[in-house]
Amino acid sequence: MTILGANRFSSLVGDIYDAAIDPTQRSAALEQVAGFVGGSAVTILSRDTARLSIEIHQHFGTESRFRQLYRDRYVELDALLDRHLDIASEQAIGVTDIMPYSDFLATSFYREWMEPQGAVDLATVTLERSNTRTTVLQVLRGRSRGTVDDSMRERMRLLAPHIQRSRVMGRQIRARSHTVADLVEVLDGLSTAICLFDAEGRVVHANEACRQLFVDGDLLAMVGDRIVARNTQADKIFRGLFDVLADGGTHSTGRRKIRLMTSVNGQHFLLHASPLTRDRSLQRDGAATVLFIQKASMVPLLAPEAIAAAFRLTPSELRVLMAIVELGGVPDIAAKLGIAETTVKTHLGRLFEKTGAGRQADLVKIAAGFAVPFAQRPRTDDIV
Repeated sequence: MTILGANRFSSLVGDIYDAAIDPTQRSAALEQVAGFVGGSAVTILSRDTARLSIEIHQHFGTESRFRQLYRDRYVELDALLDRHLDIASEQAIGVTDIMPYSDFLATSFYREWMEPQGAVDLATVTLERSNTRTTVLQVLRGRSRGTVDDSMRERMRLLAPHIQRSRVMGRQIRARSHTVADLVEVLDGLSTAICLFDAEGRVVHANEACRQLFVDGDLLAMVGDRIVARNTQADKIFRGLFDVLADGGTHSTGRRKIRLMTSVNGQHFLLHASPLTRDRSLQRDGAATVLFIQKASMVPLLAPEAIAAAFRLTPSELRVLMAIVELGGVPDIAAKLGIAETTVKTHLGRLFEKTGAGRQADLVKIAAGFAVPFAQRPRTDDIV
């Protein structure tokens, strides 16, 4: 390889690894691979060992209709692909390595799939092989380049390990890059207030329940990209919570910390803080700590539809059960629902019969088994 070719190879290898970090660069990297090895189109694909299915991972230069035709029909006619189930890894081969070129020109694979694309030859090299799948780099050779030669084989052999390592890097990066944006919809649907912080204590994301706490302003508030408590005692507790986590939990038996805080209007809240990673050198938007905030309450968030279905409750019986959980006493329930106490007692008797409970406390325990973490808690007067 000439000095110019070596420099070009070095630059291309860098682009291949860059594509592992930034998937938007993959197509451009494959285009450069095609140019470097002397091909017109490049595809990275896998076939299972049983020869039942294929998966096209990346491609450049092949129209979608030809990719579909290859999947549906011509993969079974691609003699080079199956040969890679048996030959050594990183060994690049062309058509003439497995059959006379004149015989290849007579195949339907060439006449119906390759020739319409302006290709005269095909080269492949194994990138990865496991007990279940073989992954190859497939390069079409255009008419202007002629058939596959030793230079093309050698260049593909040199690139193969770098392309494979880039693929492994890409998988590892994707596996560890579940960003906050991927979880926003789920987090916003939870009733518990959740806030994610970076390694410097700045807010990365606050779900809807947490943002509502800031709007209410009784416990916490946002100042810039940081959270402050609304009274001196709460702020001291809040700062102490994060100080313990910052030292890695070396002075405690566990990494997760729970504290009780009181808002300016006297309501109690439980704060659970836990580190998500020990890496303190995260990117600006990397979540290092998660904080859960929930109002201290004996009333759980329930799934009334599930309770009604489980015990075959009527709408009226369900209204009474939900009121028992929230209020407790028969007089209070009657006042809340606008019905007579005798009616409440009648429904209560039916609830005992259907659920097998013997007292109201048992009904509360049964209902608590249907607690859910999701927001938008149902109101008893909405159930008819």
